[in-house]
Amino acid sequence: MTFAHLHSLRDTYTQKRHNVIESYRRHLRPEALLTALRRVTDQTLREILKTAPLPRDAALAAVGGYGRGELYPYSDIDVLILLAHEPDSEDQVRLEKLVAALWDLGFEVGHSVRTIEDCRREASNDITVETALMECRWLAGSKALLAQLADTMASQRDPRAFFQAKRSEMQQRHARHQDTPYALEPNCKEAPGGLRDLMVLLWIAQASGIGQTWREIGQTDLVTPSEYRALRRAELAFKRLRIELHLLAGRREDRLLFDLQPSLAKVYGFEATRTRRPSELLMQRYYWAARVVNQLNTILMQTFEERLFPETRGEWRALDDDFCVAYNRLDTQLPDAFERNPTLLLRAFLVMQEHAELTGLSAQVMRAMWHARRLIDTQFRRNPINRYLFIQILQQPRGIVHALRRMTLLNILPRYLPEFRKIVGQMQHDLFHAYTVDQHILRVIRNIRRFTMPEHAQEYPLASQLIADMDRPWLLYIAALYHDIAKGRGGDHSELGARDVRRFCKNHNLDKDDTALVEFLVREHLTMSKFAQKRDLTDAQSVHEFARYVKTERQLAALYLLTVADIRGTSPKVWNSWKGKLLEDLYHLTLEALGGAQPDTGTVLAQRKQAASSEIRLMGLRDDARDTFWKVLDVAYFLRHDASEIAWHTRHLYYRVNAETPIVKARVIGQNQGLQIMVYAKDRPDLFVAICAYFDQHTLSIQDARIHTTHHGWALDSFIVLLPSRDTDYRSWASLVEHELTDALQKTLPNNAEVPRPVVGRMSRRSRVFPIVPNVELQPDENSKSWRLAVTASDRPGLLYSLAQVFARHDINLQMAKVLTLGDRVEDVFIIQGDALEHPRAQLQFERNLLARLSDTPNPALAHSL
Repeated sequence: MTFAHLHSLRDTYTQKRHNVIESYRRHLRPEALLTALRRVTDQTLREILKTAPLPRDAALAAVGGYGRGELYPYSDIDVLILLAHEPDSEDQVRLEKLVAALWDLGFEVGHSVRTIEDCRREASNDITVETALMECRWLAGSKALLAQLADTMASQRDPRAFFQAKRSEMQQRHARHQDTPYALEPNCKEAPGGLRDLMVLLWIAQASGIGQTWREIGQTDLVTPSEYRALRRAELAFKRLRIELHLLAGRREDRLLFDLQPSLAKVYGFEATRTRRPSELLMQRYYWAARVVNQLNTILMQTFEERLFPETRGEWRALDDDFCVAYNRLDTQLPDAFERNPTLLLRAFLVMQEHAELTGLSAQVMRAMWHARRLIDTQFRRNPINRYLFIQILQQPRGIVHALRRMTLLNILPRYLPEFRKIVGQMQHDLFHAYTVDQHILRVIRNIRRFTMPEHAQEYPLASQLIADMDRPWLLYIAALYHDIAKGRGGDHSELGARDVRRFCKNHNLDKDDTALVEFLVREHLTMSKFAQKRDLTDAQSVHEFARYVKTERQLAALYLLTVADIRGTSPKVWNSWKGKLLEDLYHLTLEALGGAQPDTGTVLAQRKQAASSEIRLMGLRDDARDTFWKVLDVAYFLRHDASEIAWHTRHLYYRVNAETPIVKARVIGQNQGLQIMVYAKDRPDLFVAICAYFDQHTLSIQDARIHTTHHGWALDSFIVLLPSRDTDYRSWASLVEHELTDALQKTLPNNAEVPRPVVGRMSRRSRVFPIVPNVELQPDENSKSWRLAVTASDRPGLLYSLAQVFARHDINLQMAKVLTLGDRVEDVFIIQGDALEHPRAQLQFERNLLARLSDTPNPALAHSL
């Protein structure tokens, strides 16, 4: 093929592609575009064969999606070169010339060269190959050879084995996508509820001889007319979505990336509402469509199984007048049972919970429920029997999570709780939630359920103990159902949710005390987390302030359980062992405070010193040795550190109070809950910067910092850090930090060497698309000369180090830090002092420099000056 001919063919192909895409823009008919792109490609391939012909007696076939007759704008062009015999040298030359021509034309080609025997052998070992060959479509060459291949493949295909292989393949694919259609950046082709789930159904129907197309399948008893219409609507919706993703990205892209969601929403014409972004409306529409596909895929896969494996029906037996068992699954005695008695829509789930031997709902029951969901109306919700059944489902000792998930899948729960329906598929663009609101709620309920299970007691020892002592733990499930149910309405979702749950409790006849508990939990579900992570728990006043919120031990225990379940259900990135320790500490401190003791500095100080002295004596130290160290410490030190920390510091510092070189000690907290690091050195303005520089370079995440200066001018700083992701060898790190950080601080003594510049890491894609406007709040502390600095921003590597440099530049003395990372969002609180804070102009410049550092691109002038 000459260069001129190749260039002309490429230009013609490009122009035809452009024309069909422009036509699509005018008419928005997805299948017309896919067919038109396939035809243009077919024509071009046949033109190539005129100058780069096939080997003798061979055939060229389209396979996969292209073989099905669909070609997306940037999909690969998958072709099979089918040979009548093993290729000789002449055939090899022709094959190389043809493949080279395809690539020279700019095609993204996925090609295979096989004989019929090759196809037969590879298909028998690989279900993907067998599936692709099912969709062979002739393009050029020997039609007889391709027909022979089709006959060979059909003769060796076992529909039952094919079904089992495709089901296993689908389960593995779903697992790669977290087994949920509700990922925040879902893959519209591969994720559960996506296009591939529809294709699996079609392939199984083809392999089973049921039908080759949806139209043919729709004419059988496999699907009802309404199901057929739902499948076709979903298929067209997903086809258009995948087309738009390709066109927006300018490449093969099947993921609804955060970067693309706003542009995609604009293409679809979504407009912002008072409380919701266009992209959130787009994604909720996507999740509703994906849920329909997921529902129908579940129903039809089970229908296929029951049809292909009738011998597994097992012994039929009646459970009661309404339900029976078939295929070890729950079935109904009458096909129209739900139409006759809609109350069975809820009782079915209760029966499932009561019979552990049942493996699921039959296809007939799932289909009937899906169609009968419209019967759940106002009258159904007001029926006392239905309200009683719903509470019974929550009170069962087993199967609660499965029941609620099935109820959500089949659209029963969203119909029964209209307020829940509003948050199905609702995005949460807060940079730390990894799931939609409804899926987050179900995960929180799952976490609460795990607290009750003995096999998880080691993972949640305190939670397991507390929930075992609760008289009605099922109340926590109601609180979990409602804690985020008012998200997206505008206003305080905690207050709005509390109103909703109060109405639920009244409607479901909960007594006054239980209603008060559930309402309290929903209203205050964020309070314990805020106190634990943003307040100084060594400050007795803070603990007693929290105690005034919770009022009773029952409410404290319930709020602790909901808080742990909530944080752990937010995102795998948000929970860590240090946050768990903070919550446990706050629980125990508050429990003590609820005993009636009032915060008294003198009493707290005396108790803490006495407890620390007892530990120090157990270490073999004399009181006079202890006092040598303690006399350089002030009251604030003893109030900010617990007895264990005071004893640990004393043990290592009593004989080196005036140490000329830095002292660094590290120890593991609990069962790998974090690494506590103590730094003792002559104070200097850049000390905190130097420490942060070391942590930054080693990807150690600071969770807590307590900065103290002794009477004689030595810094005694204590940090809690977490190791880099997936690293759990805390003991090795403790030794490494003691050695390396000591060396680093000696090298960065004033006039010795400069502290390294921070590596300003890139923000995540999610932070770039849904940015947080950096915010700095600086307020004077009424009880001292200190100031409280609250910082909110998108997280990125090196951020805390950058802030430390701003502190050093303005001679700010850091007394305490609460470092809180919520996914891609940081909410840090610092207690600081400094002369610059007393002068309005200097204070304003300090705040401006902080904001510059919090932004994605720091001020160049500031970066240079630092």
